[in-house]
Amino acid sequence: MSNVLPKMGTVAYFSMDVAADSAIPTYSGGLGVLAGDMLRSAADLEIPMVAVSLLHRKGYFEQRLDARGNQLESPSKWSPENHLTHLAPKVSLLIEGREVRIGAWQYRFVGITGHTVPLIFLDTDLEENDPADRRFTDYLYGGDDRYRLCQEAILGLGGVVMLRALGYADIRAFHMNEGHSALATLALMEERARQQSNYRISDGEVEAVRRQCTFTTHTPVPAGHDRFNPELVGRVLGERRVGVLNQLRVMNDSLNMTELALKFSGFVNGVSMRHGEVSRSMFPNHNIDAITNGVHAGTWTAAPMAELFDRVMPDWRRDNCFLRYAIGIPLAEIRRAHGQAKKALLQQVRWLTGAQLDEKVFTLGFARRATGYKRGDLVFIDLERLKTIARIVGSLRLFYAGKAHPRDDAGKAIIRRIFEAAAALNGDVRVVYLENYDMALGQLICSGVDVWLNTPLRPQEASGTSGMKAALNGVPSFSVLDGWWIEGHIEGVTGWSIGEGVSSENDSMAEAASLYEKLESVILPLYYKEPDQFTKVMRSAIALNGSFFNTQRMISQYVRNAYQRAADNSAQFLD
Repeated sequence: MSNVLPKMGTVAYFSMDVAADSAIPTYSGGLGVLAGDMLRSAADLEIPMVAVSLLHRKGYFEQRLDARGNQLESPSKWSPENHLTHLAPKVSLLIEGREVRIGAWQYRFVGITGHTVPLIFLDTDLEENDPADRRFTDYLYGGDDRYRLCQEAILGLGGVVMLRALGYADIRAFHMNEGHSALATLALMEERARQQSNYRISDGEVEAVRRQCTFTTHTPVPAGHDRFNPELVGRVLGERRVGVLNQLRVMNDSLNMTELALKFSGFVNGVSMRHGEVSRSMFPNHNIDAITNGVHAGTWTAAPMAELFDRVMPDWRRDNCFLRYAIGIPLAEIRRAHGQAKKALLQQVRWLTGAQLDEKVFTLGFARRATGYKRGDLVFIDLERLKTIARIVGSLRLFYAGKAHPRDDAGKAIIRRIFEAAAALNGDVRVVYLENYDMALGQLICSGVDVWLNTPLRPQEASGTSGMKAALNGVPSFSVLDGWWIEGHIEGVTGWSIGEGVSSENDSMAEAASLYEKLESVILPLYYKEPDQFTKVMRSAIALNGSFFNTQRMISQYVRNAYQRAADNSAQFLD
């Protein structure tokens, strides 16, 4: 597939968190996993790319759950020197009037042809720095507004300087994954301003930066966009930079990082068709396209299913479009491969919890960040109805996993409610909550459950990617119609909707009723009484959803619609 992509210059990709490996805890959830999957596909397709993130020496956090579901947090323990290559260059950044030195480490994503994409981790834990400054690259999404702004300055401003120090002089496109890295635009402005004697930025210079920049927004609610008050911005970035921001008219009552990225990016996109619509309504003065997210097929397809694909569609890793031909795989082969993946999950659950579970029991999976809008407890609105369904129609169980942000009390409360429901359902419906959710556990759950459950408040699911990983493994989705599922859903073919036709945008009672009705009358009877029909849905999920909702297709769209345009514009400007 790589030979059909246009030639272009180097792309620099900025993301606050990136999931490189389960042993490297520099990610918190979907955003970081998406970034890692994108870079894996860039390596597979031989795209000239370099990525920048922060080292996060203490990670996001390690999660432990007590018997009542109370979340206990501790720093992640890992040693960068065991997984990364230390790089020699160091650069300086002025933060709060102090010179903060920044070092770098490197991880390499290796593609199927051997092509590599480097990921540069920025690190301030250097002996020459003030003790407080050494902690700037400790925690992912930790600290207060000051800590976050300092981190975003290191990522955006420091990231551009570090790339230059590493020899990346001819970058034709800069891609900001969410607003955390928006200060990269300011760094590019400063590079051009240094060429001017009065340090003022002309409209032509602004346009030149816009031509280089791509911005992906992932957040469909206003509260999710970083804002910093002008006093804090002045204290952290300094008056000269505040002057530039004022000149550029991006400092009003606050510095909105999304607005900063929007204003100075020539291509902007949401991460699904619906999210593009929501983003255009939130920011009506900007042109916002949509490129729907995907997942890295080679990473998220479990070994038994991958072995089946290798035998039937040997070129599927090179070209994910071949997954379309899964529609011709015999049903028994799909069942056999999924059965092996389910067995692997149950073995891991036994190792983690001691529970010996029956492989034949229908299993729902729900693994994602624990936060209010995802409504992980929606299925437990009517426990008696759930018990009746399990008793009359067929046994069922639920596997959960997911961390709540340390400051997200609502998310922590949802975990506790799931534990309470599990206790109340004991003996009727088994509920297992697996702690310390990471890439490795996510892969086991996505591939080993029978149906993937998703219950977000609409329209707050910008995209979602867990259901895409499940689809690659023949696990259909059972989801509220939001995010990617609006595009991937064909009722009874790729999975099932929850609440379709419900009049209110967010009527939890009506949606729960819809969930129970389909579970009782459609999904469980299909699973237990018509296994061939159920397996046909599994197979269609692979062929229709797995073949499209992957990062190979996604990054190809970025190349054609954003990076190549930026490279052409950049070359034209330089000429």
